[in-house]
Amino acid sequence: MAEPVTADQTVAKQKFIVKLVVLTLSAAVAFAVRLFAVIRFESVIHEFDPYFNYRTTKFLTEEGYYNFHNWFDDRAWYPLGRIIGGTIYPGLMVTSAFIFRVLHYINFTLDIREICVFLAPLFSGLTVLVTYLLTKEVQNEGAGLLAAAFIAIVPGYISRSVAGSYDNEAIAIFCMLLTYYLWIKSVKNGSILWASFCALAYFYMVSSWGGYVFLINLIPLHVLALMITGRFSHRVYVAYSVVYSLGTVLSMQIPFVGFQPVLTSEHMGALGVFGLCQIIAFAQYVRSKVSEESYQVILRTVVFVIAFVAATLLVVATFLQKIAPWTGRFYSLLDPSYAKNNIPIIASVSEHQPTAWSSFYFDLQLLVFTFPVGLYYCFRELTDVNIFIIMYGVTSIYFAGVMVRLMLVLAPIMCILGGIAINGILVGYMRNVEEPPAANAPTTTKQAAASAKGRRTNQVGDNNYPYKSEVAHFVIGLVTVLLLTYVFHCTWVTSEAYSSPSIVLAARGGHGGRVIFDDFREAYYWLRQNTPEDAKVMSWWDYGYQITAMANRTVIVDNNTWNNTHISRVGQAMSSPEDHAYEIMHELDVDYVLVIFGGVTGYSSDDINKFLWMVRIGGSTPEGAHIKETDYFTRSGEYRVDKEAPPTMKNCLMYKLCYYRFGSLYTEGGQATGYDRVRRAEIGNKDIELEHLEEAYTTEHWLVRIYKVKKQANRG
Repeated sequence: MAEPVTADQTVAKQKFIVKLVVLTLSAAVAFAVRLFAVIRFESVIHEFDPYFNYRTTKFLTEEGYYNFHNWFDDRAWYPLGRIIGGTIYPGLMVTSAFIFRVLHYINFTLDIREICVFLAPLFSGLTVLVTYLLTKEVQNEGAGLLAAAFIAIVPGYISRSVAGSYDNEAIAIFCMLLTYYLWIKSVKNGSILWASFCALAYFYMVSSWGGYVFLINLIPLHVLALMITGRFSHRVYVAYSVVYSLGTVLSMQIPFVGFQPVLTSEHMGALGVFGLCQIIAFAQYVRSKVSEESYQVILRTVVFVIAFVAATLLVVATFLQKIAPWTGRFYSLLDPSYAKNNIPIIASVSEHQPTAWSSFYFDLQLLVFTFPVGLYYCFRELTDVNIFIIMYGVTSIYFAGVMVRLMLVLAPIMCILGGIAINGILVGYMRNVEEPPAANAPTTTKQAAASAKGRRTNQVGDNNYPYKSEVAHFVIGLVTVLLLTYVFHCTWVTSEAYSSPSIVLAARGGHGGRVIFDDFREAYYWLRQNTPEDAKVMSWWDYGYQITAMANRTVIVDNNTWNNTHISRVGQAMSSPEDHAYEIMHELDVDYVLVIFGGVTGYSSDDINKFLWMVRIGGSTPEGAHIKETDYFTRSGEYRVDKEAPPTMKNCLMYKLCYYRFGSLYTEGGQATGYDRVRRAEIGNKDIELEHLEEAYTTEHWLVRIYKVKKQANRG
C-alpha cells in the first residue's frame, strides 16, 4: 500500500515544477529573442570578425584539425600572409565543428553555416541555466530564477549573442560563468574533483576568448582578499592550488597562448598568489609542530628571504626581458587615455572607447538601480562566495566604464546582483502582507491560542510600523511595474538596435516604409565574379575579413590588426595625394581599392568619418612622419569637407575616391548637387579627376565604391 503524500512533499513537488517551468521558459526566451534578426532577414553572418570565424570553421570541417592547425592563409595580409592555427583562439571553431560532426553522425544533415548562425542563441540558453546555478550557490533559488530571467533578455548580452553574431563572445560568456560557478563550488567544498572541473572550464574559456585574462586575475584576487580578511582555509588552498596548476598547464596547450601564463605580466599576479598560498599553508603546518616563539622567528626569516628572492627574480627576469611587459590593451584598461596617446590602432576601434553613461541604462535599464542593492545584500551576509560576487561586480563595472566592449562582461553580474536584490526586497515585504483567515476555517484550541499571541505581538509591532500591509502591497506592486518596464525596454532595444545584421542595413523611407541597403554583399559579389582570382584589394582594415570571406580575394590588411606598420602603410596611401598614393599601391601590388561612402544614404560609419584615424595611424610610423593631423583641419581647427576644407584634405586619395562623380549628384531636396547627407555640407571639390585609378564599380546606393589601379606605363 502506497504511503500517503505529505504536505511538505506536495509543496516541494510544486516548487520543483515552478522552478523547471521558469528555467525552461527563460532559456527558450533567450534563444527565441536572439532569432529575431533571422526572422526579418535571411540567415546571415554579420559584423566583421564573424566572417573570419565562419571561414576558418568551414575550413576546419572540410580539412580536419591537423590541416587547420597548420593552415597558412595567403589571402590575408599580402604579401605577409598569416598562420591561422597559431594566431587564433580555436574554441569557437572546434565547438561548431563538434556539433556539426555529432549531427551528421546521427544523420541530421545541417550546413556548417547554419550551425554558425544559431550557435550564439543556443549558448545563450545554456548561459541562462548556468546563471541560475551560480546565483543559487551564492544566494538561493529565488534569486537564481530572477537572475536567469534577467539575463535571458538583457540587451547588454543580446548585443553579442543574436543569431549570426558568430564571434568568440558567443560561447565565452557561458564559459566564464561556468568557470565562476565551479570555482564557487570548489571553494565551498574544498574538493579536488570540483576544482578539476573548474580547471577544465577555465581551459575551455582560454580556448575561446582572450578575455580569459579577466578570470585568471579575478580568482587570485578573491583568494588574496580571503587571506587579508582572515578567511583563508584548507578548502580555499585546495581549490586554488588545483585550479591554478591544472588550469595553467591546460591553457598552455593552446598554441596562441603558449608560454604566456608564465612569461607575461598579466599572469604574474596569479602566480604570486599561488606562491603565497604555499607559504601560508607551510606556515600553518610549521605552527602546528613548533612552539609559538620558534614559529614567529621562523616566519619572519622565511618571509623576508622569500620576499627578497622573489623580488630579485622578478626584477632580473623583467630586465632580461624574460617576462613580457603589459600589453597596450591592458594599459588602456588602467588608463583610458593611454591608447589614444600611444597606440592609435587600438583607440580607433569603437569597441575600445569609454562607455557613455547613457549606454549603461540603454543596455541594462532596471539593473543599474538594483546593482547597489544587490551589493548591500552581499555585504550584509559576508561569506566567502559573497566576497567573490562583490569583487566581480566592482571590477567589472570599472572595466565596463573604461571600455564599452566590456559591457558584455558586466551584464551577467548585473543580472546576478539584480536577482539577489529583487529577491531580497520581495521576500522582505512578502512577510508584511497580511492575509485574512478563511471564513469558516476550523480552529483548534492551540491554533486559537497561537493566533491570539500573534495578534498581541502584531499589535505591539504595528504601533512602530503603521500601514505595514499597505506599504508592502505598494512596494510589491512597484517592483512588479519595474519588472514589466524592464521587459518592454529589453524588447524595444533588441528590436531597434540589435536585430538588424550590420552587413544588411535598414532604414525608414520617406513614407515610413522600411528600406533595405544590401550594398555590401552586392559589392563583394561583384568582386568575386568580375576580378581575377589573384587580385589584391586594398581597403581600410575594418572590411578585410568580409572581403576575404565573401569575395574570396586577397587583402592587404584585415581586422586582426597585428601589424601596425602594414596598416600604417595603407593609412599613408589613403592620406596622401594620388601620385604618392600610387607609389605606395604599386609597392604593395594593389589591383583594386575599396572605400565605403555614406554621403548618399546618410550612413555615418563610412570612411570619411573614419579618415582621421587613417591619418593618425598613417603618421605613427617613420615612413609616415610627413603626415600631420593638423594639415587636415581648417584654420579654426574643424574637420570639414566643404569649401573650407584645406587643400591637403581635398587632394588626398580618400577624398577623391569617395567624392568622385559625386559633385553632379542630387541627394536631398532643396540642396545643391554634391550635398553630403552625413556631414550636412556641400563638398568643396566637385570636379575631381583621377589619373592613376579608374572607377570599376559603385553599388546601387553608393555605399561601396571600387576602383581599379591602372598599370604603370611601359617605359621600355
